[in-house]
Order: sequence, then structure tokens, then C-alpha cells
Amino acid sequence: MYENGVSRRKVLAAGGAAAGVAGLALAGCGAEGTTGASSAGASATASSSGSGQCVLMSSVTEGPYYLDDALVRKDITEGKQGVPLTVRLTVQDTTESCGPVAGAAVEIWHCDAWGYYSGYTTASPGGQAPAESEDTSGADDKTYLRGYQIAGDDGVVEFTTIYPGWYTPRVTHIHVKVHTGGKRDDGTYEGGKVNYTGQLFFEDSYGEAVYKVSPYSRHVGTPTALDDDMVYAGGGAKDGLTTVTGDADTGYVATLTLGIDPATENTGAGDGGGGGGGGTPPSGGPGGTPPSGAPGDAP
Repeated sequence: MYENGVSRRKVLAAGGAAAGVAGLALAGCGAEGTTGASSAGASATASSSGSGQCVLMSSVTEGPYYLDDALVRKDITEGKQGVPLTVRLTVQDTTESCGPVAGAAVEIWHCDAWGYYSGYTTASPGGQAPAESEDTSGADDKTYLRGYQIAGDDGVVEFTTIYPGWYTPRVTHIHVKVHTGGKRDDGTYEGGKVNYTGQLFFEDSYGEAVYKVSPYSRHVGTPTALDDDMVYAGGGAKDGLTTVTGDADTGYVATLTLGIDPATENTGAGDGGGGGGGGTPPSGGPGGTPPSGAPGDAP
């Protein structure tokens, strides 16, 4: 199930390839760590150090719910209902003065409003949740809430999705991979390598608002708090904590700058100085057993 190194990858195209989103100022580099702002008004997260170098993102576990051959598309919802979420990511080269990584292929995947992943809909999300089959959106069982975008010259990609639901024992999160070195061929993306494997996180207050509204409210239970998560390492932006604007009524925009080394291949959890391999939950945290019916290893 794990794809730690990719010698040949083919991504199916759906609806055409999307260009990078213009108007997003890159997070500043240099000692001051100046932060840019997106065209939607959401702050992009600065990743810089006192030495003037960009901060390499901390890689973590891929988790057991990855599926290869996700579709190249901006809108990954496939009719799945939930609070609208725009995910806007900027890929930076940590070895080249924080310059954008044009052509980087960014892949994300996450669970639906009740905690189910496409392709793994028999895995219980914990608590009391409706069966995934009760969602009559018509979504493809193996493709919803998964997709790729290819960065433009500004290094930016943008996805249209929904705010993720929750499942035990994990906090709300979105999985992400950054691929480079491949190429498009008739609407596909082939070859290259994985430079970064990580997860995107949110402050607890956003989930607290979202999970009170339908359809999220039909999943009854206690979501895991960010500080109790077995994967999030507590380092803020470098560990995947997004900057979020908006509200549960109108939707959210989540932004983050992903600092990578395009010459380095991600070969497993923890590469790039990352925390949170995901094997054992922190002391006092929720149990580490994956949801019933889920694949092994950290979810």
C-alpha cells in the first residue's frame, strides 16, 4: 500500500489539468520571515529561519488509506456534502532562496464528513456514524476526495473540497504528497519521485464549529484534539498546521507553504526531520488501534 519511491506514476486526468492559481504572494524568506497574502485574503504561512533559509517540511507517515492513480482535478468533492473548503498550497524550493517549484505535482486525500475514505468505506470511523452507503451523492467509491494539481510558475495549487470529518483515533487532517521530476503526457502525469509526504492540520476551533452542522452532526462521538494526536508533532507550519480563514456558514480557505528539497526523495515516515511517525499515541492520548476494518499501521 505504501509508495515510498516512485519510478513510474500515471495519474488519470479528469476535466483537464488545472493551472496554478495567480495572485498568491509566496511566504517570505530571510531572517524577518515576512508573510505574503493570498488573493482571497488568507495569509500564507511563512516558513523561514534566522539563517535566512526556508524550513524543510517535516515528513510523516503516509497512513493506510492511500490509493495510487488519483485524478488530476481541482474539484475533488464528487458531490460529497459538507462545509466548503479551499486548500491553497505553495511549493517552495528550500535550496533555492525559497523559489517556487513550478511543475510540482501536489496530491491530497482525506475522509468525508462521516470519517470514511474512498476505497475503504467498510472501515468504521468510530463513535456512531451512518453507513457510508447512506450518502446518496453518487460519488465513486474509490475516487472521492482524492486528487492532484500541477503547480504553475508561482508554485501554487488550489483544491476545492469539503472540510474533513473525523475518525478515531486521529485528529482532523488531510494527507498530502509532493511529486517532482515527472511529466505530463496527453493529460497524465508520469514518472518522477515523491519529495514530501505529510499531513495538513487545523486548529481545534474550526472542527468544533463544523461538527455541529449537518451532515457532520450525524457522526456522534468525541473527536481527537490536536494536542492529543499521534502524528502531529506540535511544530506549527513546518509540521503541517494550516492558516485558515472563513467560517462554518460560508466555508473556509486553508493555506500553507510546503518547503521541499526537489533533489531529495522521500523514502518513508520521518524523512526531512519530521516528527510523528504515527506508531504510538502520546501519553494520555486516544488508543492507537485503527478503526474497525481499517488497514494496519498508523491511520
